[in-house]
Amino acid sequence: MNKPVLATIALSVLTALIFIFYWKNEDSAPAFVETGRQSSEERQNDGRRGALVDQIVFTQQGDIGQVVNLIESGSHHIFTQAITSTTVFQRLRDSKNADYDISYGSSVELTLNPTGPHFANGELNPFHVPAIREALNQLINRRYIAEEIYGGLAVPRFLPLSTAFPDYAHLADVARALELRYQHDPEAAKHIIDREMQSLGAQFEQGRWWYQDRPVRLRLLIRTEDARKNIGDYIGALLENLGFEISYLYRTAGEASRIWLAGDPHAGHWHLYTGGWVASRIERDLTDNFSYYYTSKGRADPLWQAYRPSAEFDEIADRLQRRDYRTWPERRALMSRALQLALEDSVRVWLVDQINAWPRAHNVRLAVDLAGGVSASALWPYTLRFDDQVGGNMVIGSPGLLTEPWNPVAGSNWIFDQKIIRALQDPPLLPDPFTGLYWPQHIQSADVTVQYGVPLIISHDWLTIHRAETINVPGNAWIDWNSHDMRFITVAEKYPDGLEARGRIRIRYKDDYWQRRWHDGTTLSLADLLLPWILSFERADPNSPLYDSAHVPNFESFQGHFRGWRIVSKQPLIIDIYSDQIHPDAEVTVADKSPSVLPWHTLALGILAEQNERLAFSSHKADHLQIDWLSLVSGPSLPIMQQLLESARLEGFIPFTSLLKHYLSPDEVETRYKALSDWYAERGHFWIGNGPFYLHSVHPLEGSIVLRRNEDFPDPADKWLRFAQPEIPELVMGGPILVKAGQPATFDLQVTFQGKPYPQDAIDEVIFLLFDGDGKLSLKGKAEPSENGIWRVTLTTRQISRLGAGANSLELAVKSNRIALPSFASHGFATLPADESIPEGIEP
Repeated sequence: MNKPVLATIALSVLTALIFIFYWKNEDSAPAFVETGRQSSEERQNDGRRGALVDQIVFTQQGDIGQVVNLIESGSHHIFTQAITSTTVFQRLRDSKNADYDISYGSSVELTLNPTGPHFANGELNPFHVPAIREALNQLINRRYIAEEIYGGLAVPRFLPLSTAFPDYAHLADVARALELRYQHDPEAAKHIIDREMQSLGAQFEQGRWWYQDRPVRLRLLIRTEDARKNIGDYIGALLENLGFEISYLYRTAGEASRIWLAGDPHAGHWHLYTGGWVASRIERDLTDNFSYYYTSKGRADPLWQAYRPSAEFDEIADRLQRRDYRTWPERRALMSRALQLALEDSVRVWLVDQINAWPRAHNVRLAVDLAGGVSASALWPYTLRFDDQVGGNMVIGSPGLLTEPWNPVAGSNWIFDQKIIRALQDPPLLPDPFTGLYWPQHIQSADVTVQYGVPLIISHDWLTIHRAETINVPGNAWIDWNSHDMRFITVAEKYPDGLEARGRIRIRYKDDYWQRRWHDGTTLSLADLLLPWILSFERADPNSPLYDSAHVPNFESFQGHFRGWRIVSKQPLIIDIYSDQIHPDAEVTVADKSPSVLPWHTLALGILAEQNERLAFSSHKADHLQIDWLSLVSGPSLPIMQQLLESARLEGFIPFTSLLKHYLSPDEVETRYKALSDWYAERGHFWIGNGPFYLHSVHPLEGSIVLRRNEDFPDPADKWLRFAQPEIPELVMGGPILVKAGQPATFDLQVTFQGKPYPQDAIDEVIFLLFDGDGKLSLKGKAEPSENGIWRVTLTTRQISRLGAGANSLELAVKSNRIALPSFASHGFATLPADESIPEGIEP
């Protein structure tokens, strides 16, 4: 990606904050651009399978100030932490040996501890009160954070919607109204906080809040690796000025995680945490965000289990998560109300969306996600390469390694851990890094059938959609699980009168799917597909030794839309999934419903460990039982897993035997356990994947992890290289700056990419919105295409007259079918009375 000018990026995204973009949900062309693949590169990669580099060494490197020096010295090639410091960015931009890519999907927020009103030690927790949490939105000056702390590499954010994703544009009028309501107003915030503190029984004396003869102390848990340290200091100063006593707890990612994520929030070890999130892909549908960020259904961790949203908010969040709406207007109404309720709840106070620069050596290339950047790119392991050679060794720096225990059921969700794990996996579909839509990896085709009226868009030709009046779920489909008898319950058993669904997703896998292998050399089998399904039901059953109360809210949400599934064919593998949850994009619906495939033999050891209360899959259950959180790669879990492997191998242990024995031969059981035993003896860990890289070795004390190329990976090495560079439209706006009433006005928008006109057929539409001097929307419409990448807006004399005299703003947004992120431009102009002359030297 060419090095952009910092001011141009900041201006483009800042414009997005004030632009109301009405986007039609229409079918669009396939959203990828096949650019950047060189014929010499094709010749170099001819015949190679799997990854384009031989080895990757991840090292722990948390000092962002050293990034450019390390790349220039040749010791490191890539970093998994984005640059948000303007000083470091300028050095990176000016370096001859370093380059970077840009992404827009990272955000920073304040995570609040809502337990209370008292902690276990009797201390008052003011943030138990929703009104106090809500008031923080007005207390904090987000523009100061964006412009001063991030130096323009961020934009203010108020809502659980990324300002760079389509849903913000769809709801921009609602968003802008809420942003104006909660704009920076410290006096209003102080008034609310004073009122609520007094209601809690606190007294304000000598410039400090007191409660039961003790000062009210707030513990700020502040991350130290990036600009969040400065944010924490800023927030602390604001709260101290309001009369609170502040304890500043500076911690790294791993240190902080044990407190806010894995710890009991009721213990009172923290009040606020400077949180950060990275979208793993362009999220075209953000309806999940309310359930994930504000309810106990979001995660199994102790903090999430302390969330208590209002009944209305909980219901709306659940409906949105299930996609329980019939029309686009109904979806919009639910989203609009949820945004308002999210601000009233404010267990999270969103601060900024970041503009991230991801550093790399000049001769290194990889597919970078426009939202998640390098760390969250799903395609990075398939596309990572040197410009001038095939193979070789890469060194990647990461601010954190093994931040939390790795296990595939309820293990670490940290971005630094997940980046590495993505290289070890090979999912059935992979997201387009520029559009967020999905492309098949192991799937031959898919067919999505939905009821008439269900909102659904299709963009690619690898799948089809159909409409039906009713969709009856077959009686032999599985819909539930009987833990006692260890068998699936059919729809006919549970619903003898029949069951309908809003949608059926039929997925047909490639013919060679069962020939694919795990990293330990064993081949995939149906047991790898079935066991993850069983675990999901088993962990929600109070009578099961695998029961985990933290899993229940998420499972109940799943049950709210799940309507059954069945195996139609084993060879080729064809699966039907029936659901009432249909995403707006058919490609995303298929990806979301595609079942997980995990190696049953490693899951079996985890099941044994949890059944015997020696280890637990989740942090919540581990804390509850006072045992270790299961890790397949390091720590005290490994000797326990080794013991369990020996016993499982001796007895030929098959989890949920009465069902899985029909899908496993004795030979496969013995082969799996022997392969795993050999793997552990050679590698020292139990992580088995099927991706283009395998986990060669883990070195917790040294702070490094080594991945090596999976030489048995069957796919051509250049399969995904078509995702070379996003074609982000570059906009230049022109037009008069003074317009007299009674006269028309014409404004031109030039749309280019790398200096060439942007193809007209690659642009779905160019929307314009005209705002008067009071910031009210006066007119909306579409620009008309002209020639050579020019799009034109012509305002009539009547439209100009409606503005009255004063300053106005014309805002435009370009929606390309080659990327999902809209591009924005604006032009300010003033209207004059008809009898007033335009000053000399200013062209009308």
